[in-house]
Amino acid sequence: MGGDHGPSVTLPAAASFLRRQSDAELILVGQESVLQPLLKKYRLAGEPRVRIQNASEVVTMDDPIEVALRRKKDSSLRVAVTLVKDGQAQAAVSAGNTGALMAVSRYVLKTLPGVDRPAICTILPNQKDGPTYMLDLGANVDCEPQHLHQFALMGSALVAVMEGKAKPTVGLLNVGEEDIKGNELVKETAGLLRADHEKGILNFYGNVEGNDIFEGTTDLVVCDGFVGNVTLKASEGLGRFVKIVLTTEFKKGFINKLGALIAYGAIKALSRRLNPSRYNGASLLGLKGLVFKSHGGADVYAFEWAIRRAYDAAKYDVLARIGATMAELMPQGQGRTAEAAVAAEEPAAQASLQQPN
Repeated sequence: MGGDHGPSVTLPAAASFLRRQSDAELILVGQESVLQPLLKKYRLAGEPRVRIQNASEVVTMDDPIEVALRRKKDSSLRVAVTLVKDGQAQAAVSAGNTGALMAVSRYVLKTLPGVDRPAICTILPNQKDGPTYMLDLGANVDCEPQHLHQFALMGSALVAVMEGKAKPTVGLLNVGEEDIKGNELVKETAGLLRADHEKGILNFYGNVEGNDIFEGTTDLVVCDGFVGNVTLKASEGLGRFVKIVLTTEFKKGFINKLGALIAYGAIKALSRRLNPSRYNGASLLGLKGLVFKSHGGADVYAFEWAIRRAYDAAKYDVLARIGATMAELMPQGQGRTAEAAVAAEEPAAQASLQQPN
């Protein structure tokens, strides 16, 4: 029910996904009185692999986190996450309020042993025509070295499963490649990751710069949520800028239009690779359940990609891999409980997150 477009996007995306994925089942969570009449419109009426789970309330994009946590306990967002906790669903996908989704997910599902804070992870395109995974993208704007260390371990486990790489390369985002560069957070984190590399736990490449993200220098890029969110927003803005400039220039005069016609194939390929819809669906890593965040303004195609990512994560048992990794490598009891985080008003549980809604 959340996001900028609500059921007008989520329902047709669900229908399209089910047509492509014959072994999947979906639970549509929201106000049944609203959803039921729309099933026929989007060719979901009578579909045995779809059922509606009623939720009487909706968390709006403007609702404070406290409202989502303590007042709207029957919201579609909370009910969806609770279905995951109760084992009725293997993953939850939402286009709603990012801060509320993170806080509710953390409160309902709790964090995995050894995880202090969940992180938001997504993929970005690179020039090798593959994905670059990146985290954190806004869940934790203030971090300590152990947090980035945990992000690296979780992200590496995710990439290993999703991309079939035994030892995915891990880069630490910095202002330069040299070890002497960066703030104390980056330097101390580099020491932790380097120690893991020497033990064979992580394949730590070293420091990487912003350009390395899109060059595909490493499989995974780790940073705090402040840096990650700024990087994500800048890349999204650049993508839109390139598209607008190309469209404008190719409309100027006969020669430019002819050039556009000749280069149509290359332009189409470029548009496909830069299309942000193909990279929609960020995972909330570190929870005892799979939760995926779609961009709030996602269209049908983009939201379907978010559902696909959740399906793949469940299919390849990402949660078990990450849980096993953290249980083996991190001291037990290190992660704080969700209740403690809420009570302490940690940024990850209380502050409005900056990942795109």
